[in-house]
Amino acid sequence: MKHGWRWTGALLLAGALGWTGCGGDDKDTTRVEVPVTPVDEDPRLPDAGTGEVDAGTQVPDAGTGEVDAGTGTVDAGTDAGTGTDAGTGTDAGTDAGVPEKIQTYPRPSAPGWTFYNQEQGAPRYVYGITADQGGNIWVAGGEEGLFLIRKGSNTIQRFTMSDGLRPYGSMRDGVGSPPPGVPYLKVISVAGGPAGTVFVGYAGKPPKAGMPTCEDEWDQALIDKREPDASVYKSGDADRVTLKADGSIDVMHYDIHSGPNTVGAEMRGREKLCTIYRIAYDPVKEVVWFGGNHGFAMGDAKFNGVVPAYCWDPRPWNTKPAPGEDPVKWDYGCAGMYEHAHPAISGPKGELLSDRYYGIAITENHDVFFGGQIRSTRFRYGTNNFDFWDAQSQTEDKGYEWNRFDIWADKVPNYPKPEERVDDNVSGMAMAGSGSGDVWVSSFFYGLARLSADGTVQTKVMQDLVNYTPAKGTTPAMAPTSSIATDPWDGSLWVGANWWGGITRLKGGSTVKYSGDVFGNTVTSFSSVSDIQFDRSAGKRRVLVAFEGVKNEKTGVVTPGLIGIYEGD
Repeated sequence: MKHGWRWTGALLLAGALGWTGCGGDDKDTTRVEVPVTPVDEDPRLPDAGTGEVDAGTQVPDAGTGEVDAGTGTVDAGTDAGTGTDAGTGTDAGTDAGVPEKIQTYPRPSAPGWTFYNQEQGAPRYVYGITADQGGNIWVAGGEEGLFLIRKGSNTIQRFTMSDGLRPYGSMRDGVGSPPPGVPYLKVISVAGGPAGTVFVGYAGKPPKAGMPTCEDEWDQALIDKREPDASVYKSGDADRVTLKADGSIDVMHYDIHSGPNTVGAEMRGREKLCTIYRIAYDPVKEVVWFGGNHGFAMGDAKFNGVVPAYCWDPRPWNTKPAPGEDPVKWDYGCAGMYEHAHPAISGPKGELLSDRYYGIAITENHDVFFGGQIRSTRFRYGTNNFDFWDAQSQTEDKGYEWNRFDIWADKVPNYPKPEERVDDNVSGMAMAGSGSGDVWVSSFFYGLARLSADGTVQTKVMQDLVNYTPAKGTTPAMAPTSSIATDPWDGSLWVGANWWGGITRLKGGSTVKYSGDVFGNTVTSFSSVSDIQFDRSAGKRRVLVAFEGVKNEKTGVVTPGLIGIYEGD
């Protein structure tokens, strides 16, 4: 479990945080110089590398025809495990050869708040929290699996692969078998669905040292003329998990990919999305949106998982059928989803830049705002009569540059060099409410921005946040923000600090700050507020908060995460 501290210089904070594309590698393109700021190394933050992008693989992207800048190197943004944990729920505890030391701290106690830590059965690391429409609370517990607090209960139940979780897709081997190799379980996102149902997002399996990530493995193996590692490129994606009457779970997997003879420029099939950072459920249209590495996708929330036999056809995509034989085919009914789209831009060498879509906000007309590391967009799904591909066109195609938002602007609008980039690093999105059509956007570094319905920046907020840090020397001002949610009861905005603080609530022109006085100084000093959601079934305010927890890689000290539930005013 790779959690820890690294030192990041002013250039990293102000400049580019990762080159990536359709097969991109997530290297940092700036050089780390002055050590000024401790940064929690977790799945949300790119690794502070020092190399320039290597566009050597030149894998074409089907959606845009642009050149992919992949190199097949390890993506530190999703490498959050040792690669040897097969989902048993036990971390090896000796990452980098340093024995772990658990830093215990008193379970907080504050009016209106209920807290759960490891003593109550919570996971060591708390990546996400949600409630389904029946009031059951679900928690993303990383390598320990999926956790549940049933409505009316204080007992925490845990589910792993042995209970049916399926953090991997199926092979085209004639029957849809699991991929060969050791599977990898890491639950990192959750979104409540109908009563008793939750949508679960996974991290892709970390590759062996020096090998491509789950995003790159499928394409890079072809270039290297070797068999791709299916345990890597088929890892991750998402499940729909439903409680059964006997207390067990029913699991339906979303294998987020496109099969052969489907995407024009990638006729052998496409395997790009694997790590799902955020999920949003639209109960009216009965679709579920997945924000992942590289891009985003849409699933049928009611997909029954029944897959026609032709979906598993093991023949090569370009097999010429014999007389009377069907050709090799695949369609989107094989996976119950559509993939993928992204508001990508090009770098100076033509490489595609797109990564980490943590922001998802569904509008009143069922368009969806998506926020990424490089650019954001309003995906005009409802506007285009619920046609995914028409909406994709209005995010990606020439003539729609206005729909690729650069919220914290680069120094140049097109083809920015590494030193000309200021990556937005969006960490979350939430509709502003009150019928305005505006959307709030949070950044892992730059606090908040409020956008109009067309993506125009209305205002930015930094100084009012609990962890605001003024500029000092060459280090820019910061308010590192990791989660955001709009209160359905009064329209106030709840904002989680990525480190140094806790939660800021923006309400009626004033601020309420929940910090060490509520959560204790240990957890607020070290842990990100990884997720904030609301239980809308409760009939009253019920705020669900996830403190992720962190591990210091140098010392081995682990500060465990925390679950918080607020039912006050």
